[in-house]
Amino acid sequence: YEATRYIRKLPKPIRDIPIVAMTANAFEEDRKNAFENGMNAHISKTIDLDKLFKTINRLTRKEEEFTE
Repeated sequence: YEATRYIRKLPKPIRDIPIVAMTANAFEEDRKNAFENGMNAHISKTIDLDKLFKTINRLTRKEEEFTE
C-alpha cells in the first residue's frame, strides 16, 4: 500500500500507471483496502489467468477511465 500511495503522488503520467493487487487475501476488506490505497484492481490467489489477462487488458486501454 505504501508504494502505491507514493506512486499516486508522483506527477502525471507516472502516477496513472495501473496497479493491481495480487494477494492470497480474498476477503472483501482486503479488496476495499487495495482500492482505498489507490490500486486499480484486486486479484486473489490462486491466480485465474483468464481473469488476470482480462484485468490487464481493461487497465491498459487508454480511452477509458477505470474505477471500481
